[in-house]
Amino acid sequence: MVLERIKKMIWGIVIIVFCIALDQVTKVIARVSLQPKGSVTIIKNFFKLTYVENRGMAFGALQNARWVFLIASTVMIVVILLLIYKYHSKSKLFDVSLGLILGGGIGNMIDRIKLGYVVDFFEAKFIDFPIFNVADIYVVVSMILIFILIIFKYS
Repeated sequence: MVLERIKKMIWGIVIIVFCIALDQVTKVIARVSLQPKGSVTIIKNFFKLTYVENRGMAFGALQNARWVFLIASTVMIVVILLLIYKYHSKSKLFDVSLGLILGGGIGNMIDRIKLGYVVDFFEAKFIDFPIFNVADIYVVVSMILIFILIIFKYS
């Protein structure tokens, strides 16, 4: 039964692994290429690549609370794995959403364990928004997808 369920979850596992790999590759590129420069303008007054070592959480809150983030991330990962295991076949959109949020959470957790901080590098100049990374994009997109799912499928 468990093996059969895991076989059905393979699509979600592929999404998670791809998300983690892409996130980690982009962060390595940022550390190697962007860190020495600090910042590179892509589109003037619109978009920059800016290297930041984020020791906090979203929007830089709770600076240097590494163990809090690691514990919270571990709990979140376990909860999402349980959701994937229990509800994986309910909706493909839900599967993708959980895969994205898990990939993003694990990607940032890897940074916290390996480096002690999260590498951020996308800077949207056209809005007042914190510098972010690929894992953060996954989390935001997954929340939007879950919101859409709730509104259109479960309401």
